Amino acid sequence: MSGADPRVRAVLKLAPVIPVYTPESVDEAVHVAQALFNGGLPVIEVTLRTAVAIDAIQAMVEAVPDAVVGAGTVLSAAQMEKVKAIGGRFAVAPGATERLYAAARDSDLPFLPGVATSSELMQGLEHGLDTFKFFPAVQAGGIGMLQAWNGPFGDVRFCPTGGISAQTARDFLHLPNVLCVGGSWLTTRALLQARDWAGIEQLAKASAALVG
Repeated sequence: MSGADPRVRAVLKLAPVIPVYTPESVDEAVHVAQALFNGGLPVIEVTLRTAVAIDAIQAMVEAVPDAVVGAGTVLSAAQMEKVKAIGGRFAVAPGATERLYAAARDSDLPFLPGVATSSELMQGLEHGLDTFKFFPAVQAGGIGMLQAWNGPFGDVRFCPTGGISAQTARDFLHLPNVLCVGGSWLTTRALLQARDWAGIEQLAKASAALVG
C-alpha cells in the first residue's frame, strides 16, 4: 500500500457514530442492521467475538445491501480474508501486528488498526496509514490524549472507541482530528434481549444527529 487508503476515511465520514455490535444470532443481526440503517447509521462494525459473527455479517450484507458492514476484533490474516470473502467492507482491529498489516495489504480490505500509544501510531504511519481506531479510548487517555496527538500528528484522523457513551460522544466529535466515534450503547444486551428494534432505531437517529 503506497500512501494512505482514502477508502477508510470515506467510510468513517458516512456517519458520526459507528455502532459496535456483537451478534448472538443471524436473525438478530438482520434486525439490528435494518434498525441501525433506518435510523441513519449506515456503517456497522460487527465484532468477531461470537461463533455466529461471520454468518451474521454475511446475512447483514445480503439483507441491507446499502449498509456498509465491516468486522471488528479482527486478530488474524485468516479472519481478514474471510471478512473480505463474505462481502465485508472494512476490517477493524483492537491493535495491529506486522502480519495483520500485511494481511490488509494482501486482501485489499480497508483497514482501521487500533492504537493506544504514540509508538503504535508511528508504526501505522510507517505502513502508509493515516487513520486509526483509538482504543480503548477513555482508558487510554480520552480527549486529552487526542488533543495532545493533534500537535505532532496533525494530519492523522481517529475513530475513538471504548468507554464512550451517548452523553460523551459529542465531546469527542468536536475534536478536529476525530472523524467519528465507535460505540456499543446502541446495541446493549438489554435492547437485544428485548428484541427492541424500534428502540435501537431511535438511538441510531439520536446518534446520527450528534453533529451539526
